[in-house]
Amino acid sequence: MQVSKSIKATHSMLKMASIRNFRAAVVLAGCGVYDGSEITEAVSMLIALSTHGGKYQVFAPNVDQAHVINHTNGSEMPEKRNVLIESARIARGDVKDLATINPKDFDALLFPGGFGAAKNLSDFGFKGGDMTVNADVIKALKSFHQSSKVIGLACISPIVAARVFGTKFGGPGVTLTLG
Repeated sequence: MQVSKSIKATHSMLKMASIRNFRAAVVLAGCGVYDGSEITEAVSMLIALSTHGGKYQVFAPNVDQAHVINHTNGSEMPEKRNVLIESARIARGDVKDLATINPKDFDALLFPGGFGAAKNLSDFGFKGGDMTVNADVIKALKSFHQSSKVIGLACISPIVAARVFGTKFGGPGVTLTLG
């Protein structure tokens, strides 16, 4: 029941937003559920925006991934990959450095899930409650919040907002769901 209400509300928001050329900034954390953005969630967001007449720009931090995972067996691989470059796989090459984002250019800031949110946008996957968040992610979240823009987070990514906006960490406090 709650899920169908959420889907209907999202559809209504996007339908209304298309009238005003809704523009979303979508932040990716690499490419792949175990060490980047969850591809299905990322692509679904992009398709939903396009279907409803919205426009989007993909962004990612220009940093090395925390580690690289072999998605066929879950083992860690001894190589380095860049989050921005890996995100370009999903964005078909059209990805910008998150450090350059400007909330004045967008109506919303969206984060799909995937363990990259817990490993590349933050270090929650390694440090739990003692986590830190990438400086460009903090800057983007705070600037969109201060500009009263929509912030949408899927799957594991709300943990990043909890850290940035939680009262325990000096933020205004938030209500969110996780998972």
